[in-house]
Amino acid sequence: MGNRTMKALIFSAPGKIELVEKPIPRPGPTDALIRITTTTICGTDVHILKGEYPVKPGLTIGHEPVGVIEELGTAVTGYTVGQRVVVGAITPCGQCGSCLEGIQAQCGGKPMGGWRFGNTIDGAQAEFLLVPNAMANLALVPDQLSDEEVLMCPDIMSTGFSGAESGKIKIGDTVAVFAQGPIGLCATAGARLSGASLIITVDNLENRLRMSREVGADITINFKEKDPVQAIMDITRGRGVDVAIEALGTEGTFQSCMRVLKPGGTLSSLGVYSGDIHIPVSAFYAGLGDQTLITTLCPGGKERMRRLMEIIGHGRVALKSMVTHRYKLSQILEAYDLFGNQRDGVLKVAITPD
Repeated sequence: MGNRTMKALIFSAPGKIELVEKPIPRPGPTDALIRITTTTICGTDVHILKGEYPVKPGLTIGHEPVGVIEELGTAVTGYTVGQRVVVGAITPCGQCGSCLEGIQAQCGGKPMGGWRFGNTIDGAQAEFLLVPNAMANLALVPDQLSDEEVLMCPDIMSTGFSGAESGKIKIGDTVAVFAQGPIGLCATAGARLSGASLIITVDNLENRLRMSREVGADITINFKEKDPVQAIMDITRGRGVDVAIEALGTEGTFQSCMRVLKPGGTLSSLGVYSGDIHIPVSAFYAGLGDQTLITTLCPGGKERMRRLMEIIGHGRVALKSMVTHRYKLSQILEAYDLFGNQRDGVLKVAITPD
């Protein structure tokens, strides 16, 4: 590989990220090295940049990789160099107690233990990425799908859909989704695929509310124009919703979800919270409301990725239009500035090598 260094974006200190040269990693027996062809920036990366979620200084961040296999560990079988792959943001080992119990995101029995890229090991905002437990995590991309079509699979689509799945949305359910950023939009799409008959979404940006209607919302509410809790209770004639999905990670949206939830309903939480959450006792019915409160970390692994690509490949959902901006890796600091400050109607940015 000639030159043994690569460009990588690292976290330096709260408020500071830098594009640096790093050694290209060497794969161990069960690893794979992939050359990144497309990646993106996540809201969680912005939390990391701000110091709201702690990672070690010097760590390469990013957890949404699409690429090509460059090198395989000696123990990895069933793959060949040059194949196009997508890898989930969550890379379960597939062998520990948590994985065998079906809780892959909490791999190793540690909180969020399956989330390694850009959290506990070097991540995807670089020219190359070392993928651990390659045989559990490399998902082959069908030829007919472009990088941008599958770019949402590693995190955004998997997380958003899991909000609907964990909420156990049934055919005929009424669902509210609070926040229509990339995760919330995917939760809306997932709710429609799950059979919800009425989907109500809440945001304050008109371009997001428009996109929300495209992916499955029946009614959109701009919270700058009206109180969403009152509006949702009016729409449901006081019944409340079967499932409320929280897709932002603030106490305000969490409490709004509680307040629109029917007795016996489910609050499915996807947000990353950086402070304590208080549950309003009136909406909690003093703890006697038969409500379910469930949290979900993005499901990962190659089978999850295969299923998501099947949904895209068969036209059940189209998320390519979520990529609103494109940058080269050398311009990634500009991309963070745009994405972190939510300028110019940005939803997701595609980052490609120079």
